[in-house]
Amino acid sequence: MSNLRNSATDPIPDSVIRVNAGDIELFKDVLTGACHVESAWVPLETRAWSVGQKYSLRRWGGRVLHKWLDRRGWVLVKRAQLDTDKRRVGGDWPWIGYTMVGRTRLDHLQRCVESVIKEGVVGDFIETGVWRGGACLLMKALLRAAGDKSRRIWLADSFAGLPAPKNESDGWDLSGHPYLMVSADTVRENFQRFGLWDERVCLLEGWFADTLPAAPIDKLAILRLDGDLYESTRVALESLYDRLSPGGFVIIDDYHVWPGCRRAVDEFRHKRGDSGGMEEIDGTAVAWRKPKVLEGIN
Repeated sequence: MSNLRNSATDPIPDSVIRVNAGDIELFKDVLTGACHVESAWVPLETRAWSVGQKYSLRRWGGRVLHKWLDRRGWVLVKRAQLDTDKRRVGGDWPWIGYTMVGRTRLDHLQRCVESVIKEGVVGDFIETGVWRGGACLLMKALLRAAGDKSRRIWLADSFAGLPAPKNESDGWDLSGHPYLMVSADTVRENFQRFGLWDERVCLLEGWFADTLPAAPIDKLAILRLDGDLYESTRVALESLYDRLSPGGFVIIDDYHVWPGCRRAVDEFRHKRGDSGGMEEIDGTAVAWRKPKVLEGIN
């Protein structure tokens, strides 16, 4: 008897792993892949698309071989040692895992979620650029642990990889990179795997310029941006920042890594007259809170 599922929306009762409040620390290790030494192994698809690597016959051959193996259900990997320091700060791409952001950024995200719940900051949570959904999986698990059934988690992504950069300050062109192409069905299945999929998990599928301006979101309490590129970051801030409640958090995942991302953030904050309050997270990401409105002042 076959146990293959016909659809990503079908239930998977035999493989659901329930995440309880006391499991959050272990869950973060699962999300980053830190509990698997094999998560540091490098698949051919990543090696053939290394950032900054010059185009060569060897690189072209690696891509051709990867596609040939992929069509036959095979993956070729190179063994590598797990560097726990790199994994902690999101310094590598885990082959096994659900997020690239690292443990430090997940710890910070947890503090943000707990703060807005404790302080009653109104609004949903959104991440723009979700990869396999790991950061949103953590936010959903924390909401469930807190018994918060009112907020939605929004996952905005093309679910087809990065677009080609439109700005010379972006630095790298990773459009077409197969490792970054994670489908909406795969992300949905990841939520189902941990019993975290329900009607309050909402996917916004498409390029940010097409989905974010008209997204049916009223208020936000957490705005997490991981779009890397100048245009993706600019569109997300311009479309969503005004929906962020006072006291809500803005988290910029790649501020110190992608020059275009940093430029978009700096331009936006300068335009808004916001020059202070930025928190360093791990040398890569930054965050700040939207100023709270003082009583009696409009």
